[in-house]
Amino acid sequence: MSSKEKVVLAYSGGLDTSIIIPWLKENYDYEVIAMAANVGQGEELEPLREKAIKSGASKIYIEDLTEEFITDYIFPTLKAGAVYEGKYLLGTSFARPIIAKRLVEIAKKEGAVAVAHGATGKGNDQVRFELTVKALAPELKIIAPWRIWNIRSREDAIDYAAARNIPVPVTKESNYSRDRNIWHLSHEGSELENPANEPLYDRLLQLSVTPEKAPDEPTYVELGFEKGIPVSLNGKKLGPVQLMEELNKIGGRNGIGIIDIVENRLVGMKSRGVYETPGGTILYAAHRELESICLDRDTMHYKELVAQRFAELVYYGQWFTPLREALSAFVDVTQKYVTGKVRLKLYKGNIIPAGVESPYSLFREDLCTFGEDQVYNHKDAEGFINLFGLPIKVQATMKKANNIQD
Repeated sequence: MSSKEKVVLAYSGGLDTSIIIPWLKENYDYEVIAMAANVGQGEELEPLREKAIKSGASKIYIEDLTEEFITDYIFPTLKAGAVYEGKYLLGTSFARPIIAKRLVEIAKKEGAVAVAHGATGKGNDQVRFELTVKALAPELKIIAPWRIWNIRSREDAIDYAAARNIPVPVTKESNYSRDRNIWHLSHEGSELENPANEPLYDRLLQLSVTPEKAPDEPTYVELGFEKGIPVSLNGKKLGPVQLMEELNKIGGRNGIGIIDIVENRLVGMKSRGVYETPGGTILYAAHRELESICLDRDTMHYKELVAQRFAELVYYGQWFTPLREALSAFVDVTQKYVTGKVRLKLYKGNIIPAGVESPYSLFREDLCTFGEDQVYNHKDAEGFINLFGLPIKVQATMKKANNIQD
């Protein structure tokens, strides 16, 4: 048994973490343990076992976190309606806390003194990983090679791997930085580094087709929700993983959920990326439609404010904080009656509402009808308007008395 102290590395088998294992062994006197997390990225992770050991790791944990990822991170964010800067459905953001949480759990199990990750010094992920570690195991040392080594680019990293005969999934000619899980697939780098360039969608997209290539006939879907959580698709009860997988297929072939965004990173710079979120975009649209009939006006409007702050917390890596937990508790109360069915029409990248119903609907046809009704007295509106408009009238009267011209 090794007497060396241990470090646990968040390992994906991608370019960065592939070279971090030998780098750690060359620069630290640690036993290196790898941890690969399955969050639904659609790849067979078992081959990573041999690759990690050959690269110098003493062992590797391959952890299936997919269902926990959906139920404990995706669904709370969906219920909150959280969208970062109006476009980004937070696919990479909320995957980092669950990976880092498992990293900490394994570090404690192994008696490790440190954890390591492959996030760069320019990105958000370093913050998300490290805030989670600080929240759950502040005693652990954190090693972030990108902030301290001499490698300065992806090209340098590729050369480093080649010199040590380590296979990596990118080349200098095709070196997009991608992150995939069951919720989304992100693309950065290459032509996307210049916002003036149109994305090369034909070589970029992997989950979706462009709207131009989507079917000429619309696809209808019906989603069932219970307390804000999606539980059925087209009348069939599905578990969270299967539901997401089916929605991704449906959304992908209809060109749903492709966004091109320049976002404001937490570390202060702007970055440009293309995100594919086919199933998630459908869920957000359906959830929003159901809330439109189940939430009262004041709750809905205040929840919109909460959604923006919730999105910032997720994006900034502040999942394990009192404020995020408190906002989730608020959101859960708002979802008490968000139960029902939503029909949507998907057509060439568009999501068109096609009907919504709930046993808890606050929509009353007898109140809003333009036809004759027996429940609404139109005369009541006069007194309401007089009182609601009283401050405006008083202000105008004062201005007239003082001959004030705006």
